[in-house]
Amino acid sequence: MRARPSFAVSAMGANDSASRPTIQGSDSPFGKARGMVFPRIVLAGHGVLQELGTTCRQFDFAESGAVVTGPKTALLAGNRAVEILRREGFQAEAVIAGESTEAEVERVSAAVRGLNARFVIAAGGGSKIDITKVVAHRLRIPFVSVPTSAAHDGISSPRASLHGTERTSSIEAAVPTGIVADTEVIVQAPFRLLASGCADVISNVTAVLDWHLAVRLKNEEFSSTAATLSEYAAREIIDHAAAIKPGLEESAWIAIRPMIVAGIAMSVAGSSRPCSGSEHLFSHALDRVAEHPALHGEQCGVGAIMMMYLHGGDWQRVQSALRTIGAPITARELGVTPEEVVRALVLAHTLRPERYTILGDNGLTREAAERLATRTGVIG
Repeated sequence: MRARPSFAVSAMGANDSASRPTIQGSDSPFGKARGMVFPRIVLAGHGVLQELGTTCRQFDFAESGAVVTGPKTALLAGNRAVEILRREGFQAEAVIAGESTEAEVERVSAAVRGLNARFVIAAGGGSKIDITKVVAHRLRIPFVSVPTSAAHDGISSPRASLHGTERTSSIEAAVPTGIVADTEVIVQAPFRLLASGCADVISNVTAVLDWHLAVRLKNEEFSSTAATLSEYAAREIIDHAAAIKPGLEESAWIAIRPMIVAGIAMSVAGSSRPCSGSEHLFSHALDRVAEHPALHGEQCGVGAIMMMYLHGGDWQRVQSALRTIGAPITARELGVTPEEVVRALVLAHTLRPERYTILGDNGLTREAAERLATRTGVIG
């Protein structure tokens, strides 16, 4: 399969308060204004990595660039990306990056400056893309996202996660100028990563419910377009869960497009709101309390089961889709203890107090957390 879809949002919904322009030279009290940045070209499908060089030419990039990759992903795609750029006439060098920490961002930034690179390519998994998008944002240079796996929706989002000694922080980052998602490459990654990415997108269903709740109770600003895109992405994964299987390239094709759309939803909203709610707070809390946390998307999927129960929604449908794909649905499958799940549920509401969710201002009591996790089958 080979495809070259191009994603763009050309019109906002009638109730899309996040995107209305300022009225200049008017006595009107209305004064909102915000820009939105989207990828200009999205290539997704079999073998599209070969088009990286010509795509960068379409962007009229300067001659010198850097490919940020990892020790393993260099062998899978990073070194090929360098070769493809050189064949197209670019000066390109690889920069090997480690985990997504502030210190690593600083090190990679220095390496990119040392190469006098005027654009960067992120050829790797989530951590390498996160590092690259922060480097691009701080150096004010364009970047292209070349995912080698699809473990979460960060492929196209304007946010990045950096790991600290005590917590993981989500910070502003650059939106990719382009995305080259080669399913022939992505399918070679462990299936667990793809299943985790699918779970992350499925969890949009509770993030949007939380957003609606915040609008009703806290008068929070809302983007109907962003919410619709986020819900669409989740629905695509849920509706096609049975077709997402290990070793099947078409599974990567089915999953990668909703992940890209989810990232675009965040660009429309100007925040992570359409794709991050109480289920993400649970995941971040579990990162803190668990001795051996699972993958981010896996934890968000389990969180979505429980948060959908709190919303009074069809939590069994969420659970069924995750089970069909092969993503965890219990504490045991996550590799964490029941006690860690309960502690994370009690802690979750404190992590981002400015983001109102179904957990409310006061959160869950220990008894309520135990009951919630038990009734949804997350703990036995």
